[in-house]
Amino acid sequence: RKTVQINGYLKGDDCYIAGSDKGPGIPEKHLNRLFERIYRVDKARSRDLGGTGLGLSIVKHIALAHRGRVEVQSQVGVGSTFSIIWPVKKSQV
Repeated sequence: RKTVQINGYLKGDDCYIAGSDKGPGIPEKHLNRLFERIYRVDKARSRDLGGTGLGLSIVKHIALAHRGRVEVQSQVGVGSTFSIIWPVKKSQV
């Protein structure tokens, strides 16, 4: 069983929702392409599990539609953190 930690916080004028794991991590060469449609880091593993490679692209487009953005930080052997960030005004919180 794997654990994912979800955090929400304000940083400057942005609201973050971040999911972190302590999984295998993602090699740096893949990070800038993760949010592309149909992109898979491990093509064989994704195919075996039934993945289409669309999930992160959908997340990115939902965030963009709401004036937000997505980010990923990952280190091989340590884990990954995926964040959705929306701009907020202090009066909205």
